[in-house]
Amino acid sequence: MSLKKIAEMTGVSISTVSRVLNNKDYNCASDEVKNRIWEAAKEIQYVPNESARQLQKGGLEKPQGQRAARKIIVILGRFQSIHDDPFFEELFRSVEQEIFAQGCSIQAIIPSEELLRGEVPDTDGFLILGRSSRELLRVLEKKTKNLAAVNRNPTMFEIDEVICDGKKAAETAVGYLLEKGHEKIGYIGDCSYEARYIGYYETLVSHHLPIDYACIYPTGQTEQEGYEAMRELLDRGQVTAVLCANDATALGGLRAYNEAEQKNKTDIISIDNIRAAETVQPLLTTVHIPEKDMGRAAVRMLIDRMNKGHQEKMRIEFPSRLVRRESC
Repeated sequence: MSLKKIAEMTGVSISTVSRVLNNKDYNCASDEVKNRIWEAAKEIQYVPNESARQLQKGGLEKPQGQRAARKIIVILGRFQSIHDDPFFEELFRSVEQEIFAQGCSIQAIIPSEELLRGEVPDTDGFLILGRSSRELLRVLEKKTKNLAAVNRNPTMFEIDEVICDGKKAAETAVGYLLEKGHEKIGYIGDCSYEARYIGYYETLVSHHLPIDYACIYPTGQTEQEGYEAMRELLDRGQVTAVLCANDATALGGLRAYNEAEQKNKTDIISIDNIRAAETVQPLLTTVHIPEKDMGRAAVRMLIDRMNKGHQEKMRIEFPSRLVRRESC
């Protein structure tokens, strides 16, 4: 029995395994226990029995047999591994759990560059995590119309997508720094067609503040690049606050700030609100992106498209919100 096998692998009871896998709203188990259970389920390719779950809810008189699980390929928009970006790693957890909860399975996790270099495999649907190029969308659309994305950079309704607008998040972050009296605000992050950079740039312009390009550091938005950029900014001493495009970059920036022997007080703010933002010192002020809700909504949107539940391109937008902590 699959549930028994998962219970043995994770060291919890069969009833706990069943509740976690068959009720995505179950909150009695810790996140660590839930993650162990879902990892074990993925390892043995367990698929929840949708018919049995509906019977338990009173939705069916009896199970009608379980059809083969539909398969979904997860595409990594701008990174090579799901572990390269902490925000998308956390978002992927909700995607993975919702896919299993909907009786589907993950066929593969593939970086977009790999798809563009080789042949696109057959599957029931594609879910893109992060920003994707028009070239990738054209390639995928030749294979299927069952496409959805979850992202901070909205498209012009090119495909179904779930977003939390990075431009608005950056406007919130910079607006907060301006309220605190900052006028010399640096930026660390991607600057190429990036919604968060546009929000930073336009907010300064709208407040009649000059753009100092010497204080803008284009990076690949990794912790190490954030560390190196912050060290240079602190050495220059030209800013009183810095917007980091994501929390990973900000974690590196805080490390550089903490290591600096001589430094002026510099407020650091970022965007994402990953779990590490609550444990780093000082605690990171950030703009919360609701990745759990976004991941679940993206899976449901894709499955509705696969079921021919809608024909037009669809967008669901979640709001962001400021989380004030110690780094500002």
